[in-house]
Amino acid sequence: MSLRELRLEDVRCLHRAELELHPRLNLITGENGSGKTSLLEAAYLLGRGRSFRTRHTERLIRHDAPRLLVFGRVGESETAVGFAFDKTGASMQINRRPASTAELAEIFPVQVIDPGIHRLVEEGPAYRRRWLDWGVFHVEHAFVERWSQYARALRQRNAALKNGGDTAAWDAELVRLGEPLTESRARVLSELEAEWQLTLTALDAPAVTLHFFRGWSSERALGESLRLNLPRDRERGATGNGPHRFDVQLRWGGRGARDLLSRGQQKLLGAAMALAMARFVARQVGRLPTLLLDDPSAELDAAHTAALLEQIAALECQLLVTSLAPGELRLGQPDRVFHVEQGGVKQL
Repeated sequence: MSLRELRLEDVRCLHRAELELHPRLNLITGENGSGKTSLLEAAYLLGRGRSFRTRHTERLIRHDAPRLLVFGRVGESETAVGFAFDKTGASMQINRRPASTAELAEIFPVQVIDPGIHRLVEEGPAYRRRWLDWGVFHVEHAFVERWSQYARALRQRNAALKNGGDTAAWDAELVRLGEPLTESRARVLSELEAEWQLTLTALDAPAVTLHFFRGWSSERALGESLRLNLPRDRERGATGNGPHRFDVQLRWGGRGARDLLSRGQQKLLGAAMALAMARFVARQVGRLPTLLLDDPSAELDAAHTAALLEQIAALECQLLVTSLAPGELRLGQPDRVFHVEQGGVKQL
C-alpha cells in the first residue's frame, strides 16, 4: 500500500510541506542539511510511530515549535493516517479515530535503508528484534496481541521483583504467552532463509548466517529458567531471561559478523536484511512495503551500489529516495521529483 499524500509541520528543520506522491519512484533532492532525510522520517512515523534515526521523538520537533504533525493518505482507499507529538507524548489516528502503533504498521508497512542500516549488524539486539518482529507481525495474525499481553505480564513480574512480591502467577503467564511467541519468531526466521540466501547472492554479500537465540538457555524450559534465575532477577529488579531477550545472531564462518566485517559490508548486510524481509512479507501476505532509501551509495563501492539499486528496482514497490541531484540516481526516470530548500518542499 503506497503513501499517496504526505503533509507535515515542524519536523526538524522543515516548517511545512505537502507532497502528492507517486506509487512508484519519488526522488527528493536538495543540499546537505536541507531536510531530505527529515521527509523520510516523517513518512516513517506514519508507519512505525517512531523515527529510524533516534528513539527520542522530541528531538524531531523543529526548534521553538510546540509540536510536530504528520498526516498521510495511504492506498487506493486513501486511508487517513496521522501522527502528532508534543510535550505530553505521541498521538496517532486512522480516519480521525485514535490508533495504536500496531494499527499504523498494518495500514502502512514501511522499510528504510539509510546510512545507519549497519546498526542491524554492528549494535545490540534491539535493532534486530524490531526487524524480525516487524515481519512476524505481518504474517502471524495473533502475534501482536500475544506480545502485548506478554509485555504487560513482564511489567507485573518486574514490579513484583522490585517490591519483594510473589512472581509465581506472572511466571505462569510468561510461559503461557512466551512459548508461542518464540515459536512464531523461530518459524518466520526459518521461512525467511530462502529469501535471505537469494538476497545475499544477488548483492554479492558475505555468506552470513542468521541464528535465532530465543532469550534463554536452550537446555531449559522457560519456566525452569525463570525459577533458577529468580534470585538474580530479584537482585536486579528485572527479568533477565525470556522471549523479550531474544536476538537474531549474525555469524560469518562461525564467528560474530560484526567483529569481522567492514562498515561497508555491514551496511550491505543491513540492506540485505531489509530487502529480504520486504520480499518475504510480500510473498507471504501479498503486500509490498514502501521503501525509504536515504543516500544509498554511502560507504558502498560502485559495484555493490549498482547491485543494491538493481535489487531495489526489482521490488517494484513505492520508493522515496534522497539524492543531491536527479542525475545521481540509478533507478531509472523518477515519476515525481521534489526539491527541499529553506524549510519547505516544492515539486519540480
